[in-house]
Order: sequence, then C-alpha cells, then structure tokens
Amino acid sequence: MTTKFFYHIFKNKLHLPHEVSVYLNLISNLFIILAIGYVLFRILRFLGRKYLSKIAYKTKTSFDDLLIKNRVFLNVARIVMLLMFNSSLHVLLEDFPFMFKYLDRAVSVVITFFIIWFVRSILLTIKDFLREFPTFKDKPLESYVQIFMVILWMISIIIAFSLLTNKSLYKFLTALGTFSAILLLIFKDTILGFVASIQITINDTVRLNDWITMEKYSADGNVVEINLASVIVKNFDNTITSIPTYSLISDSFKNWRAMSNSGGRRIKRSILIKANSIKFIEDINSFEKIELLQEYVKNISQEISEYNNINGVDKSLLINGRNLTNFGLFRKYLDEYLKQHPQINQELLFMTRQLEPTPKGIPLEVYAFSTNKIWADYERIMADIFDHIFASVSYFDLEIFESPTGKDFHNTKL
Repeated sequence: MTTKFFYHIFKNKLHLPHEVSVYLNLISNLFIILAIGYVLFRILRFLGRKYLSKIAYKTKTSFDDLLIKNRVFLNVARIVMLLMFNSSLHVLLEDFPFMFKYLDRAVSVVITFFIIWFVRSILLTIKDFLREFPTFKDKPLESYVQIFMVILWMISIIIAFSLLTNKSLYKFLTALGTFSAILLLIFKDTILGFVASIQITINDTVRLNDWITMEKYSADGNVVEINLASVIVKNFDNTITSIPTYSLISDSFKNWRAMSNSGGRRIKRSILIKANSIKFIEDINSFEKIELLQEYVKNISQEISEYNNINGVDKSLLINGRNLTNFGLFRKYLDEYLKQHPQINQELLFMTRQLEPTPKGIPLEVYAFSTNKIWADYERIMADIFDHIFASVSYFDLEIFESPTGKDFHNTKL
C-alpha cells in the first residue's frame, strides 16, 4: 500500500511546498481510511441487521435474539474497525513517527474501552437470558453485573493510564496500593451495596415484584429493580422511591411476600364497645329469631337451665348462677357470621376477641383472612364486614363508643 499518492499530486502537480504536501497527504490518507472504515462499518451493520436477525428469529433459543438486542455484534464491528485503523497507523504516519507513538496509544485506549462495552453487552445478554428461567426471575442479577463492571472499569482505567504513559502495569498496581484507603472510601457505598446484594440473595429477603413497606423512606409498593446502589420501589400511588440497597439489611422493613403466597390477607381491626352497655341477658330465647344463633341459643339455654336447676340457684337475682351477656352473645354471633362468610378463608385462623379495656371502651377485634388478596377487593370485603358489625350492634343492646360532637352537646338538655 502506497501512502505517497496525494503527496506527489500536491508536490509535483500543484507545486506546493514539501511540508505542506506532507501534511495534506496525511489528512487525505486519514480521510480515505476513515471513509472506508465507516462504509465497511455500515455494510457490516446492514448485513448483521438483515441476516443475523433472520437467523436469530428462526432459532429456538432466545439467546441469539438477546445478543442482537444488547448490540453485541455492533460492538464487535466497532472493535474490528478500530483494529483495522490501528494496524494502518504505522503506514499512514511513516512521515510522522512522533505522532504515531501518541496516536497509537490513544487508539489502543479507545479499543480497550470498546472491549469493555463489548463485555458489558455480553453480561447484559446473559442476565436477560437467565431472567427467562423461574429460578433467576426474582434474583438481583443487576447487582452482580454492576459490580463486575465496576471492577472491569477499574482495570481498564489502569490499563489506559499504563498505555498513555507507557509505564508497566506493575508500577501502577504498586502505586494503587498506596491509595487503597482512599479508594475504599470512594467506593464505600458500592462495596456495601455489593455485600447487601449477596446477603439479600442468600437470605432471600427481597425479590423483584415483592411488595415491601419501609416507613423510613416512605416506600409502600412493589420492587421493580434491585441494583448495586439502590432498590427501586414503585409505590401504589405511582411514585418511585429509591432505597439504598444496604438499608435493606441495616434497617427494618416489611415484606408482604408471605402474605401474597399464603391463602389469604389478614383482617385485624377492632371497634370500641361502651362498657356500661354490657349486661346480663334476661330472656335469652328472644335471640332465637337471629338465624345464625338459633342452634346455639337453643343448646346454651337448655345447658344453663339444667346447671342452675341442679345447683339450686336463686334466680330472683339475675347475677346468681350461670348467665350469658349480650357482649358474649354478640361475639358468638360474629364468629358464626365469619364462619359462613364466602370471602373468609375457613382454613386459616379466624375469631373475634375481646382486648384489654381502655378509657374509651372495650375493644372487640375481628381477626380473619380474606381469600381475595387484591388491595381494592380486600378493602371492600373488610368494609362490608364492619358495616354489618356496626349495623348489628344495636340488636344486642350494645353501644359503640365515639367522641361526642358539637351537635351532641347542642342536643343535650341541661
């Protein structure tokens, strides 16, 4: 290959000075090499898109499709073009040996960085391919790709400095040991994030699409991404919260995965019953009209009568002997109501219970699990249950506590 063609034109035909002809010859040759390289690159890219895409489409595996998606072949074409350009430098710059030394190093550095991009595209392809398997679908693969890329970029930067300064890698690595404390400080978050990612994976504390709540960061939604630096949560109000990955092992948070995988979503809510509205039932048979209590009232009424008769209890006072309270009967009614409710999981624990008395009344808590775990449906089911409770309290001569309003004071007769 001759590189003097343009030189002879500028020197002999256009009669330009030697120095000018040499530089114009260099510019012309560089332009032609770059033009040829660009054309070849476009041809390779066109052929790759046309034929490689067809081949990938016909194969059964999706790995080759992901190679095209992550531009693996495009990065290969770029590296090939740069290698061709680098191999022609010594010919193009034969008149400029001082320029060749620096330009060769610069091109080598560019090739190094393009190799990094090629490795990155391979890693992304492997990550996307593993995502197709159920085992890896919810694992934080992004974190491993990122830590590998951080290490690779550090190595490539060291190599780049070594190439630019023409110093051996050993000297750079020796000098790097001196600054190890500074590097640890700079990459502290990265190191902590990597350690956290490993612990999260090993302990299986968080997966992609898990519903988590973390009050410290106002996060309440599904995990959409786990990477080296942060965990991205899409909240239910469609806002995005970024949580430092290390916080998931250093701070407390709630993961609702177990609930999602179980047979129901827990209902745990209470109402306050006025203590002075709780009393013994004088005529238990009056509750037989309540269908859910008919069998119970019949049996318990007979049982209480037999007990009082056997023990000769003086029933002139209601407190004597064995009695039922309206509060206890109401709890039994709610148990029967939950037992026949179609949206309550009968295989999981359900009950109504009395909690410790408070200055505002006696808490009556409903503890059960709805079969439907979708948030909107769950709220509707729970609201329907408590609507029924509020409406049925009066049938048992019970009262629900609520703070008096201005209207209550206005209607009070002094």
